[in-house]
Amino acid sequence: MLVTAILERIDSPADLKKLKVSELPKLAAEIREEIISVVSETGGHLAPSLGVVELTLAIHYCFDSPKDKIIWDVGHQAYAHKLLTGRRRVFKKLRVKGGISGFPKIAESEHDAFGTGHASTSISAALGLACARDMKGEDYHVVAVIGDGALTGGMAFEGLNQAGHLKKDLIVILNENKMSISRNVGALSQYLTRLISAPVYRRFEADVWELLGKIPTFGGKARKLASRIKESLKNLVVPGILFEELGFRYYGPVDGHDVEQLIHVLKHIKQFHGPQLLHVVTKKGKGYCHAEKDATKFHGIGSFDKETGKLEKASDFPSYTQVFGRTLTEIAKHRSDIVAITAAMPDGTGLTTFRDTIPDRFFDVGIAEQHAVTFAAALARAGLKPVAAIYSTFLQRAFDQIIHDVALQNLNVAFAIDRGGLVGEDGPTHHGVFDLSYLRQIPNLVVMAPKDENELRHMIATMIAYKDGPIAVRYPRDYGYGVGFDEDLMVLPIGKGELLKRGSEVALIAIGSMVYPSLSAAHTLESEGISTAVVNARFVKPLDEELIIKTALGVKIVVTVEENARCGGFGSAVAEMLSQNGVNVGLILIGLPDRFIEHGRRSELLGDVGLNAEGIAASVREALRSVEHRA
Repeated sequence: MLVTAILERIDSPADLKKLKVSELPKLAAEIREEIISVVSETGGHLAPSLGVVELTLAIHYCFDSPKDKIIWDVGHQAYAHKLLTGRRRVFKKLRVKGGISGFPKIAESEHDAFGTGHASTSISAALGLACARDMKGEDYHVVAVIGDGALTGGMAFEGLNQAGHLKKDLIVILNENKMSISRNVGALSQYLTRLISAPVYRRFEADVWELLGKIPTFGGKARKLASRIKESLKNLVVPGILFEELGFRYYGPVDGHDVEQLIHVLKHIKQFHGPQLLHVVTKKGKGYCHAEKDATKFHGIGSFDKETGKLEKASDFPSYTQVFGRTLTEIAKHRSDIVAITAAMPDGTGLTTFRDTIPDRFFDVGIAEQHAVTFAAALARAGLKPVAAIYSTFLQRAFDQIIHDVALQNLNVAFAIDRGGLVGEDGPTHHGVFDLSYLRQIPNLVVMAPKDENELRHMIATMIAYKDGPIAVRYPRDYGYGVGFDEDLMVLPIGKGELLKRGSEVALIAIGSMVYPSLSAAHTLESEGISTAVVNARFVKPLDEELIIKTALGVKIVVTVEENARCGGFGSAVAEMLSQNGVNVGLILIGLPDRFIEHGRRSELLGDVGLNAEGIAASVREALRSVEHRA
């Protein structure tokens, strides 16, 4: 891949500073071309990164990374940052197994001041660095770049609140593109769109203050009088009054694609003390016509044709996400009490069909998972059937709300947990590998996972029909197997699994995405003379104790298989249950190891950790050899 003239000379921010400001627009164009070329092959967060190219150039031109600390909220917009900070030569390995991450990562570069992947964390992290700087007597700038979507998260306001109170030297850059992943919602988004430029007020304030101070006799009194009317004056002419009241000096909005103006403003702001907030306006997907037209589609995207923008077809079968969205909408047409909730992810969770079909029963709460869960709890308390569709890795943020607001009160909330298990190229910040562990410990909560897309439909019907408390269904970021759909939806008996294959030597007890690989492994083992039973557990909680015990009593070894952390997960639940029932049988737990799994294609990662048919079969052989050796 050819890298054009200016970009090929940039291996660090120091190289960037050697350029004239007049050269930066050409460099911006080259960076965009490089990002588009690489992401078209590897997939990635294209539109967010294209939108902040000039802003990234201006930040690195004005500040001295890594001495100065730059924190990118969420981090999916940091591709230009990576290209400017010594990773240009390895950029083609973006999100590829063994290559660089799609997010800032402190182990990857000294220029990544803080690891990010979930939204709304940057201001808190930046304030922590600023406080540490002052406590240690050090001298550097701290800059947090946060989008208007991430600013819908409550944690961002918690950070703003304390930052305004502490008055530390801190710069927050609010990047407004009117999009997070899908179109932003809420009062804050509407407020930001009404903002108009504020430098007129700043110049007026400074000029009047200086003039009043020069009046010989009445200067002091005049200034006191001016202070009294200052708030009224702000309300009239300052669009950033919200941030001013939180203790920040507000600047903007500024054109986020005018690199010369950005540099001028940043050089000015960095001279001031205390919390400063610069509001810039950018266009998501800037410079690539297909991304500009459909920023949602190109927010996070797989490989695509660079010329046409057409996605490469990944599968002929629907994804679990699509099956969920369509099935829920189908049921909701006949159930007026069903309400769908998402936290800024209507497209990602498959709820766009529901939104477009039944808009009055659809709620997008913004990037606010905690609020989403408590909001759902109250809807359930009022007699509705709320379905909260949230990615596994993001539902972690609402753990307390699931316990305190839903389960403790035994409210009838349904959780559709997308991206359960390894998600692939987005890596450890997005792998949903802890949900079976953190959910199964919660009283009153039913937890289930389907073996295929047809069973997912039945589980959706089951959780809608369930009336005895909260219930969750967890499914992977993957396509289905192409199994046919049953004509009628079926309500599954709670806590009942199914025996898919009989066997006399080994019992594979699998959950969710690991059922079909376990079946395949069983057939391989059978061809080697190892009689292997397979159970589709269906439920993590409650377990089908009768079926599992009956199967376990007839074999030499029981092997549990899950796409979840082994610690405290499905296998642990089976082990506890067998022990409590006095079942003495060899037991092996297959799941994810006690470490964070790096990025790569989902199939690659599953193979690496032994969660494919070959790996499961190999684990069974090893376990049998161990049992026979001890015998």
